[in-house]
Amino acid sequence: MTAGTARRSPVVGTAPLGKGSRWALALLMPIGPAAVGVLRYILPYYNADTAPDIATAATAHPGAQSAVLWLGYLAVLTLVPGFLAAAALTRATSPRLTLWSIGLVVPAYLSMGALLATDQLLWSGSQAGLSPKTVASMLDTPHPTMLISVGIFVLGHVIGTVLLGVAFLRTRCIPVWAAWAIVVSQPLHFVATVILGSPTLDLIAWSATAVGMAMAARALLQEAPGQH
Repeated sequence: MTAGTARRSPVVGTAPLGKGSRWALALLMPIGPAAVGVLRYILPYYNADTAPDIATAATAHPGAQSAVLWLGYLAVLTLVPGFLAAAALTRATSPRLTLWSIGLVVPAYLSMGALLATDQLLWSGSQAGLSPKTVASMLDTPHPTMLISVGIFVLGHVIGTVLLGVAFLRTRCIPVWAAWAIVVSQPLHFVATVILGSPTLDLIAWSATAVGMAMAARALLQEAPGQH
């Protein structure tokens, strides 16, 4: 292995990836967004506006609430490594956009763990036999870190994903339509969540992210060893 080959490594920057590592990273890329898409679609309290409404909806659908937790856990495990693997494809030709996207998206995805604490509280409160009113009173008294996590997540993953999509448009290592899918997906998610309250559109938005990331996964697998 030459020093030049090591510098061109698409992921770690010190050695080219083996076939097994490439396949592992490629599989991770679309799994996280796909998991979030399904999570958003089945979320029991998607259109609930108040803490009592949220608690009541979650209590009425414990199976769906449990599935939300499983999908959220899968997303937490896969989103960051999958995103970093995708961003490695653009860092050589679009380093600034890639750096900004990583700086925004990684903290956002890491903040999802805190957001899932709310879903854990909803499920545990229901299983413990607490009334929706009691659970709602706990939801209405969040720690400041929860509020910070929400802000970081909302701004970071929307803006950062757009930047990654633009980086893909510049790099052209994935089809243009796939890059545009990444660009528009998270603004569409924001519209679905904040403006329209549509879980179906939210599923479509996150699916667009997943499809774009799947094309990035294909690009990673098609790279020659040591190429970047």
